[in-house]
Amino acid sequence: MRTWNSRVFAAIAVFAWALPGSAHHSHGNYDLTQYKNLEGTVTEFHWINPHTWIYIEVVDPDGTATVWTVEGGGVGAVTSRGWTRDSVHIGDTVAVRCHPLRSGTSSCLFGYLRVEGGVEKEFD
Repeated sequence: MRTWNSRVFAAIAVFAWALPGSAHHSHGNYDLTQYKNLEGTVTEFHWINPHTWIYIEVVDPDGTATVWTVEGGGVGAVTSRGWTRDSVHIGDTVAVRCHPLRSGTSSCLFGYLRVEGGVEKEFD
């Protein structure tokens, strides 16, 4: 009986330890089947976990300015793709390919980023 209790306890402990890893949210709110192309000026850059964020002011052909919120991967994921905290600065002109929100609001999930004069690289 004691062996059975130990095994049950061990199974419960493993399950409880693994549960937080499965709690990460999905990206179901983004349309992952298409990309939105944006070009604009960085107004904010948040190098934080669990996700990096870049805010980009995009000026439409009619002159209307819209700030887009772009969600990136965590600091570890982005760093492994060659980005650093100093890769992007407020005031930089950037080009972005990202997955738009299904709701149509001005927010998207990163795919790729190109800083002016640079090469497009994955930022997720």
